Amino acid sequence: MIHLEKVNGGNIRDILELSVDESQEYFVADNRTSIIEAYATLNSGGHVFTFGIYDNETPVGFVMIGFGTDEYWYEPPKIAENTYNIWRFMIDRRFQHRGLGRAALQLAIDFIRTYPCGKAEKCWLSYEPENTTAEKLYSSLGFEPNGEKDGDEIIAVLNL
Repeated sequence: MIHLEKVNGGNIRDILELSVDESQEYFVADNRTSIIEAYATLNSGGHVFTFGIYDNETPVGFVMIGFGTDEYWYEPPKIAENTYNIWRFMIDRRFQHRGLGRAALQLAIDFIRTYPCGKAEKCWLSYEPENTTAEKLYSSLGFEPNGEKDGDEIIAVLNL
């Protein structure tokens, strides 16, 4: 059964060992970089949640959820203010194409709908235009492009 577990001292090494296929490395930061960015965000007063994605007891992926902006985010998109975002999302290369990504993303959305940082109307994420697999997954769960970009990445928004 797919579930999320907070990244902690007991599971961090398992999460750091997860990786995407070499052809996907351009689309998402490695988990080590993500966890370092989460630590820096927390230390600067930002809000972030890191979870391992598990299939029963097996770690299969990683998701990082943010809220709002912090003082170090250079030129955040307009949508970022007082909204949740799925900052990072990955399924390990060994576990892709099994429907785990869709189930895990739905769990992340369910977590966001508990409003751990307060009520918000929207959740957003961004993806590289070439990442058509991610685009299909995100749109299947209701994310729609809003016309903004984060760098070169397309921003898609879900009404909560």
